[in-house]
Amino acid sequence: MKARHKRLAIIVTAVSGLTIAGLLIANAFRSNLVYFFSPTEVLEGKAPIDRLFRIGGMVETGSVKRDGLKVSFIVTDNNKTIPVNYQGILPDLFREGQGVVAQGRLNAEGKFTATEVLAKHDENYMPPEAAAAMKGGSFEPGAKKKP
Repeated sequence: MKARHKRLAIIVTAVSGLTIAGLLIANAFRSNLVYFFSPTEVLEGKAPIDRLFRIGGMVETGSVKRDGLKVSFIVTDNNKTIPVNYQGILPDLFREGQGVVAQGRLNAEGKFTATEVLAKHDENYMPPEAAAAMKGGSFEPGAKKKP
């Protein structure tokens, strides 16, 4: 085999390897994306049925029911509500009337089964997505705030 053919084989092998590595990285990145939806968007069918996603809003007052580690509550965006089931220890800041973001899936009954629940850390913080959902607007990452 000539030196020119060897170089060509090495270049083709390297480009193929980089292409395969890039495709594997893109696939891993795509499978780990978790999108945020408001309860209104979930009930309008915008949320994926077969994938993890996050919902956010306020925990409706009087909706929290505990049975040991099993907790059910309702998340609202002041427009629509969605029931959430969770099994595990809730964050210390979780309470009725406070902001919450839950990650999980929709079940066949239309209830959201959460695998993770996050509570806001103080009275001034709300994720931008949740704030936009509560105001009825749409969130655009990187968009500048209107004065």
